[in-house]
Amino acid sequence: MSGHSKWSTIKRAKGATDAKRAAQFTKVSREITIAARISGPDPASNPRLRLAIDKGRGLNMPNDNIKRAIERASGLGQSDAYEEIVYEGYGPGGVAVLVEAATDNRNRTASEVRSLFTKSGGSLASSGAVAWQFEARGVIECLGTLDAVGEAAIEAGAADVEADEGTVFVYSDPQEIHAVQGALEAAGIKIKSAESGIVAKSTVEVSADDARKNFKLIDALEELDDVQRVTANFEVPPEVFAEIAG
Repeated sequence: MSGHSKWSTIKRAKGATDAKRAAQFTKVSREITIAARISGPDPASNPRLRLAIDKGRGLNMPNDNIKRAIERASGLGQSDAYEEIVYEGYGPGGVAVLVEAATDNRNRTASEVRSLFTKSGGSLASSGAVAWQFEARGVIECLGTLDAVGEAAIEAGAADVEADEGTVFVYSDPQEIHAVQGALEAAGIKIKSAESGIVAKSTVEVSADDARKNFKLIDALEELDDVQRVTANFEVPPEVFAEIAG
């Protein structure tokens, strides 16, 4: 999981503006709608929905927004037939990139994603070309020391623990995230966020110039309305990390 903590730090820094937060509301609302449509509108029996709602609340999303997103899935509000698609590609320097999208127009989204990869000097790849370099994981961000959180996390059945600048990242099987989160909270650990996502199994080193080009590609992809999340497997050079996160 090495490097994931730096990605999270950069994500927080880049998502601090009101414009970014508004875009995040839209994407989380779509995730809530999809989760509710697939497995029902009750978060008590729908772990994916519960995570999406928690994510929305972590962004200070109004309860009315959450309610409307669930109603869309239940047919009580304006309904959108979103389809989930994962695009795979290569960024500058051969970096593996996964793009998770939720779209009501597959052709439009594929065209937009392909165009951005091409403009960056990368390329869209066939299904399975890079997905093997990533894995699904529950990711829980905690406050505390590595020793304190790590001990509680291992007892809770976590798979791995990583620390960075006062935040401890606990990784679990996606299906076990709520059990691990509950055990951490019972142990007195403060939770900042918890979500099920995709992380790189390992990272590759790239030049500072290629890292900047990859961030430019990721930014452009994340600005697409249909794109929910972008994950890449490159190690962020220290000088680029300072530029973006500082």
